[in-house]
Amino acid sequence: DVRGPVAWVFVWATLWSVLHKVLTTGALASSSPKWMVTAAWLVQKMCLPTIQHTMMVSAMSFLLVFRTNSAYQRFAEGRKIWNDIVDAARDFSRMMKLYEFAIGTSKCRTIKNLLASFPYLLRHRIRPSLMSGMFSVSDANVERDPENSLLLYPDESLRDTDPEVAARAYDEEETGSSRRKTRELCWVDKRTLPWKLLPGSALELCARAQNRPLWVCDRMAKELAVVEDMAPKFTNRERLAMIGYVDKLSRSIGACERIHQTVVPLNYARHALRSLTVWLWTLPFVLVKDLGLLTGPVVAVLSWILYGVYEIGSRIEDPFQGTLRLSIYCDAIRRDVLADAIARDTAFDLDEEKKSSGGDIDGDYDALFESESEEYDGADVPAAKKKKKGDFFESLEVFKL
Repeated sequence: DVRGPVAWVFVWATLWSVLHKVLTTGALASSSPKWMVTAAWLVQKMCLPTIQHTMMVSAMSFLLVFRTNSAYQRFAEGRKIWNDIVDAARDFSRMMKLYEFAIGTSKCRTIKNLLASFPYLLRHRIRPSLMSGMFSVSDANVERDPENSLLLYPDESLRDTDPEVAARAYDEEETGSSRRKTRELCWVDKRTLPWKLLPGSALELCARAQNRPLWVCDRMAKELAVVEDMAPKFTNRERLAMIGYVDKLSRSIGACERIHQTVVPLNYARHALRSLTVWLWTLPFVLVKDLGLLTGPVVAVLSWILYGVYEIGSRIEDPFQGTLRLSIYCDAIRRDVLADAIARDTAFDLDEEKKSSGGDIDGDYDALFESESEEYDGADVPAAKKKKKGDFFESLEVFKL
């Protein structure tokens, strides 16, 4: 929100232009020579040459452009990470369907439920503010249903700029004291997403984990590791290929944490903002001589543009805090893995293609190709096919004539 800084710059530029106008008019209309000299001196000192702002604008533009470009690179990387998560989830579900005969229908369903819950748990880790359905156990304003509630601790990825976390880590290194602190116990409704996707005992076990998306990856890898071989269709090669997709999902956790935990250096951000503020607040000294009372609106428009560019860089440097709509990606993965599974499974049923073929088309094409070989005498070809073959050679005779 840049309305506050823009409003202050507008008020300052307007007051300065009004003061300049009053002094200029008073100096011309005054009959006192002393006042005329004083007013003229003040008007002269109120104006500055343009050379210093012309020199500053290049450095300031470089600061803003560098900050915006670095922030956009983080935004583009975050978008690519979640696109890779969607692709890996789709490919993983396809592999499970192809080898369902070896994995088993029940185990495939369990792994798919874990896979559908993974993006939701990852989103909660890198954006804890989305946990709107999490309530504190000590909150007396919200009534908890013991049967349908799940007790857990908040899962939040720590930032490297958090001074409290840094202090605990330093104490552990220097004094050997534990870095753990008492966390607030909360509860969620297990009938909501993603908790209702977690199968059986996995719900309670996942809720106890410190890093829940990583726990889901570990469980999926273990489920695949215990599948027995069915040579030659399902061996270690197929098993490792499927675990490779789990590895991709696991690496995406670290990639998201890298963007979320590491922010743009605070000193650089402060220096860019201070430089921009100094340039805008001294700009009325340069423009008031030529623009007069229009100085306020002109400086306000410029400040809106420049402060807006700075604010855009601040918003997109952590794209997971609202710039990217992660709920859309989570819903897309859940829909592709679970909701559309019945319609998607028809792509793997090749028997329907044979039933709807309506005839032995492959046999007809084989007979045609064999008819051109020297060793084939055409004895086994039906009469209709022989007639077609005769018509073909008769047409060649016509062209020869």
